[in-house]
Amino acid sequence: MNPFSIPTRDDILDARRTLAGVAVETPLLRSDALDRLTGARVLLKCENLQRTGAFKFRGAYNCLSRLDRAAYPGGVVAYSTGNHGQAVATVARMLDLPATIVMPQDAPAVKIAKARAAGAQIVLYDRNRQSREEIAAEIAGRTPVAVVPPGDHRHIIAGQATVTMESIHQMGGLVPDVILVPCGGGGLSAGTCLAVEAMGVRPEVWAVEPEDFDDTRRSLASGMREVNAALSGSLCDALLAPIPAELPFSITQRRLAGALTASDVDVLRAIRFAYEELRLVTEPGGIIALAALLADPARPRGKTALIIISGGNVDPAVFKTALDLDLAPLGSAA
Repeated sequence: MNPFSIPTRDDILDARRTLAGVAVETPLLRSDALDRLTGARVLLKCENLQRTGAFKFRGAYNCLSRLDRAAYPGGVVAYSTGNHGQAVATVARMLDLPATIVMPQDAPAVKIAKARAAGAQIVLYDRNRQSREEIAAEIAGRTPVAVVPPGDHRHIIAGQATVTMESIHQMGGLVPDVILVPCGGGGLSAGTCLAVEAMGVRPEVWAVEPEDFDDTRRSLASGMREVNAALSGSLCDALLAPIPAELPFSITQRRLAGALTASDVDVLRAIRFAYEELRLVTEPGGIIALAALLADPARPRGKTALIIISGGNVDPAVFKTALDLDLAPLGSAA
């Protein structure tokens, strides 16, 4: 099976079966304050409560559980800003596979520490001067390991698609009119688009990116993959991919309704909102879809909106900043 082909409906259903009893069926929550603020019915999918604290566990397990161990006796190498690496490290330990994780040296210390604690070998790099893909390829060139990218893989995307498929099942007969999903390389956005297609529903799917790191928004406009001018400089470390991943963009290019952005201040506000209203601990990149909604609360008025919270591995200092920040009240939700 070609790992670079677009996942089918059967691939996603197979991923659901593979993850059953392994991944957490994370809760779908709502907030009266959020519904009042938006004039909509808003449901929050809490993948911050997933194993390893992010949706990335789904794709990692779906992919690594299918690894041909005879072909790759050295295990796996993954490159990641944090959550994918942590997920691959954890799944590799579960499956008794060696793992090497290539991570930027400025990734949150909590993510590096957790990947290391899972037993992976950590290779740190300077994201402004070095290429994580080249480092992983060099490792694979001298060791019989499988390279497990964060988005450019059929089984990774199929695993991420189960987030939305699970969410819609949890909604019973309710169908979302709009879905907002955090977007870095695009694996979760791609999985979301394929999941709704597989289920025969047609909500608008919007990717949400950090302000000034809107490569997906610009790529949708130009029709070709655009590169970010900077590689660092946002609190949303989990979303700072330099360019949309190739396979995800081939999926999202004709399926996304569009892409939105949120600023660091929007994100800090959303972290505090999620904590105060729902007692959820979330990370900047994980809460960015809610941040975009709070920045423009009239957007889903009269509709049913599904907001994916993709991760909760927040640096304690960033979380404290969010709670301490002096911000104007958020309408009636303040």
